[in-house]
Amino acid sequence: MNIFLGDPVFKLISKTAFENDTELYAIGGYVRDKILERPTKDLDIVVLGSGIDFAKKLANSIGENTNVTIFRSFGTAMLRYNDHEIEFVGARKESYRKNSRKPIVEEGTLDDDQKRRDFTINTLAVGLGKKNYGQLLDPFNGMEDLKNKIIRTPLDPNITFSDDPLRMMRGIRFSAQLDFKIEKATLNAIKANRERIEIVSQERITEELNKIIESKKPSTGFSHLDKTGMLEIILPEVHAMKGVDVMNGKMHKDNFHHTIKVLDNLCEKSDNFWLRWAALLHDIGKPGTKRYSGESGWTFHGHEYVGAKMIPGIFRRLKLPLNEKMKYVQKMVELHLRPISLTGDEISDSAVRRLLFEAGDNIDDLMTLCEADITSKNRETVKRHMANFRQVRKKLHQIEEKDAVRNFQPPVKGDEIMEIFGLAPGREVGIIKKAIKEAILDGIISNNREDARKYMIKKAREMGIEPQ
Repeated sequence: MNIFLGDPVFKLISKTAFENDTELYAIGGYVRDKILERPTKDLDIVVLGSGIDFAKKLANSIGENTNVTIFRSFGTAMLRYNDHEIEFVGARKESYRKNSRKPIVEEGTLDDDQKRRDFTINTLAVGLGKKNYGQLLDPFNGMEDLKNKIIRTPLDPNITFSDDPLRMMRGIRFSAQLDFKIEKATLNAIKANRERIEIVSQERITEELNKIIESKKPSTGFSHLDKTGMLEIILPEVHAMKGVDVMNGKMHKDNFHHTIKVLDNLCEKSDNFWLRWAALLHDIGKPGTKRYSGESGWTFHGHEYVGAKMIPGIFRRLKLPLNEKMKYVQKMVELHLRPISLTGDEISDSAVRRLLFEAGDNIDDLMTLCEADITSKNRETVKRHMANFRQVRKKLHQIEEKDAVRNFQPPVKGDEIMEIFGLAPGREVGIIKKAIKEAILDGIISNNREDARKYMIKKAREMGIEPQ
């Protein structure tokens, strides 16, 4: 396994191992990703003995004030060398209590350590000691599963997932990240043990959700979450979009499958993490707004506003940041239909100005989301919609160049209005400020200070207020 042993870090580790007659192995994700030729930096080393003691010896060998961070409660030590983060742990075996995913840890053999791993592709170990340097140890046919792109557990999957339910999320995440299939028995075990996920902290669940969203094709992960029943537990708002209703021969599309297709479309165009979250949540208001009309069929009027109001609750539950990131997702959800309303034959400058004003610097992201929202299988329909959006982008560019309303700030501010008219803070000041903004967005006046001041005086006089 010289596929990665040429890295200088292994020469240092092995030198220390040889000098101290220590048996140790590179194991897990680093080995897996190197074989798959995926970029990887984090390196896990299993030591037969004390991982902490070996880390200290290695640090002394490296010198140059190399610091070792010790986590005694976990029996691990970590140090950084060049661009690697290396974690050392003694080989161990684990047992679990039913209501906790925190294991009871005992000293063990390499075989014990490999058995406790979540999936066969993560059990691969490469010897770094004198007796077996460069030798691959693969007791669970992990190499075969890598070759065949299969996710399976090394032991009985029901025991593996019941012991540590987070492994169910990890398996689904690996499937999305690596484009691997989950072996049938493993997938069935996730379904059977899905309710065990409730003993896992929300932070760890959300961390895996985020990694699914960051993957090249997130729909793979969300399809597995759906099939196993996990989706209903961890993201009920997305699960609620599933299904198709029929009334008088009229049906609507399955909004869940539409949504994960939108997410995949977006991922082909953007790696903006929070825009991906917006794509996942853009239609969550539809279940609550679904109505049937004999004239127009199925409607979801106002779903964008309902969906935007749902975002803070979802972010709070998932322990996602309640800051500008959340507000950005809210904005994208609330505005995702607006560009579509501008695709008619006659697009008013006023409507374009208002969209630019509301979207601000996020207008390009919004347009990318709207384009991803086209999921029709009819090529001509897709072609027509994309052509319409190109026209909208052109119009947005023209209006912005002419009127500069993106991130619009009123040319006349409230304190100036109060000073000119001798007003105290209150309703009159707000009315004048709003009137100036509306006049600019409607194209009644240009977005400059001189026109705004003239309009301010005109509006104030209509209200019976004179400059002082």
